[in-house]
Amino acid sequence: MGARWRQTRRRVLFSKGLDRMRVSAVVPQAEVDDEGVEALIADLTLDGESQAQIAYRVLEEMIVTMKLPPGSKISEKGLNRSLGLGRTPLREALQRLANEGTVRILPRAGVIVSEIDMVDQLNMIEVRRELEKIIAGRAARLATDAQRKKFQQLAERFDRAAQDDDENIFIPADREFNGLSVAAAQNKYVAYAISPIGAQTRRFWYLHFRRCGDDLPHTARLHANICRHIVAGDEKGARKASDGLLDYVEEYTRKTLRLLSGL
Repeated sequence: MGARWRQTRRRVLFSKGLDRMRVSAVVPQAEVDDEGVEALIADLTLDGESQAQIAYRVLEEMIVTMKLPPGSKISEKGLNRSLGLGRTPLREALQRLANEGTVRILPRAGVIVSEIDMVDQLNMIEVRRELEKIIAGRAARLATDAQRKKFQQLAERFDRAAQDDDENIFIPADREFNGLSVAAAQNKYVAYAISPIGAQTRRFWYLHFRRCGDDLPHTARLHANICRHIVAGDEKGARKASDGLLDYVEEYTRKTLRLLSGL
C-alpha cells in the first residue's frame, strides 16, 4: 500500500513538474496596454455590474482578441494595476475563466491562457447554434423600444462594415451585438450557457480570419439581417436568420480546419 502510494505521488509530482516546464516554454508573459484596458472597461461596463463581472468581461475580450494570446502568462499584479479593480474581483474572474477552460491556473506557475481547441470547434458550434436561435427569437419578442433602436443602429454599422470590408467597424459592432442580444433575451441561463462557447468560437475566428479568408462583408450582412428581424419583432425570422449565420460559421470553420490540417 505504501509503495503504491509513493509511486502514485511520484507520478503526480512528475506531471506537475511537466506543467511547470511547459509554462517556461510558452509565449512570454503578456504585456498589458494600460490605455487599451481603460478603453475596454469604458466600452464593456454595464450598469449594475460587480467588479468581478467587469474583470471577467474585460479579460475575456482581451483573450478573444489576442491581446492575451494562447499560451501567454497572465500577471495578476500587472492586471491589478491596469484594471484597478482589486485582487479579489480579479481572482474571481480568473477562476470563472478557468472553469470555462479559457485559462489554466497552475500552482506556483501562475495563470496561462489556454490554447485553442481545434478539435472541439464543431461540437461548440452545434451547441452555439441552438443557444443563439433561442437568444435571437427571445430578443425579437422581448426587446424594449430602446434596445430595438440600438439593434437598428447596429444593422447600419454592419452594413458599413460590409460595404467597406472593414474589420475595425465589424469587430466592435459584433461585440455590442452579442451583449445586446443576450440582454434583450432576458434569460440568465442562456446567458451563462452561451458565454464560454461564444468566447471560444470568436477566439478561433479572430485568430484565423485573415489567414483563412473569411468573407467579412458576408458575415456582416448576416449579422445585419438578424438585427433587422429583431427590430421588426419577427421571432421566427430572427431564429431563421441566426441559423443562416451559424450555417456560414460552420462552413468557415470546416474550411479553416481543412486548411490548417493541410488537406
